[in-house]
Amino acid sequence: MAKDKAEDYSRDIFHRGRFCLIQPRRCGHRSGIDAMILAACLPRDFAGLAADFGAGSGAVGLAALARCRQARLALVENSAFMLDYTQKTLNEPLNAAFAGRVRLIAADIGLKGQARAFAGLADNMFDFVLMNPPFNDRRDRPTPDDEKARAHILREGLLEDWLRTAAVTLRPQGGLALIARPQSLNDVLAACRGRFGALQIVPVYPREEHAAIRFILRGIRGSRSALQFMPPLILHGADGHGFLPRADAVNNGRQGLFD
Repeated sequence: MAKDKAEDYSRDIFHRGRFCLIQPRRCGHRSGIDAMILAACLPRDFAGLAADFGAGSGAVGLAALARCRQARLALVENSAFMLDYTQKTLNEPLNAAFAGRVRLIAADIGLKGQARAFAGLADNMFDFVLMNPPFNDRRDRPTPDDEKARAHILREGLLEDWLRTAAVTLRPQGGLALIARPQSLNDVLAACRGRFGALQIVPVYPREEHAAIRFILRGIRGSRSALQFMPPLILHGADGHGFLPRADAVNNGRQGLFD
């Protein structure tokens, strides 16, 4: 990254100046409201060690740290390309306040057993796992570059791999939250079976009269409590593209999704 030109990346401000991300402009993954909604799943009084699986530039993790003043967090990323941006984000002066509470783990979330532990993902190490796994179908619009494809295309078995690793690396009764597209719901529920319970699902609607475009799932490792559908998050009103008050508060870190 030392030879990157300024036009190759952007410095993007989130939570109204609380933190910033260094993100690639032309290739790789760029974060937005999905990451902010996911980060809002971590309880504000959370004081343990959380993980951001597939961290990219660090959006979910830093948004969670900005909301939860006592939280510690591990950014888990496997792409060498995106790891450069994650480190660049952590080096930003605006993010200096998080330095003592965040660490970077370069690891493939799909690893198993000793290979996974050797990469830095040990059994029972986290109290909460946040994940925004790839969720585009290969049949969708072609992805223009390999890094973007890695971040966006849902390969067969990926949800099973990620949720297996989440279950193994979480402590008993640890929390999970993920964001995905509605067409992934069956696969997500299947991968949670026998691992996570007390599942709560929040549909995310662009507008009240439209179909959901995302869902949030939150659960507890080892729980046998029943699934619940929670009140939806509606992003916009019927007219215009501005966020509704609740969506704006969630997007800017002023309200948790489950508050």
